[in-house]
Amino acid sequence: MAIPKSEIEQANRRGRARLRSSPIAKTARYDRGRIIIEMSTGLELSFKAHDAQGLARATPAQLREIEVTPTGLGLHFPQLDADIYLPALLDGFLGSKMWMARLGQRGGSVASPAKAAAARANGKLGGRPRKTMKEAA
Repeated sequence: MAIPKSEIEQANRRGRARLRSSPIAKTARYDRGRIIIEMSTGLELSFKAHDAQGLARATPAQLREIEVTPTGLGLHFPQLDADIYLPALLDGFLGSKMWMARLGQRGGSVASPAKAAAARANGKLGGRPRKTMKEAA
């Protein structure tokens, strides 16, 4: 099935418009567990490398080589064959909805001795007080 020339031209126009109106990555580097991106606006963004989908099990050596795509809308990690699309990164923060749900599950679990002790102490007191009808409304 051939794509009409008019649709290709429209897509190209949309792409050019997005590049004109959106900040793009100028440089990216790995530093002490974080990916740091310098945007065309001068803003620097950083995130923990292991929080990003596709980078969770990467070694520092694999993360040191980062390429900014020609459009400035993506990062490529050649040693991992992994890519991050910056608009999606900013919209979904580091991965797909499924990936983010998995991170959320980790955050809600009892993961520290202090949190477990606090939960036990609260339980000995009878747990959380029940809401009255007035509070629930």
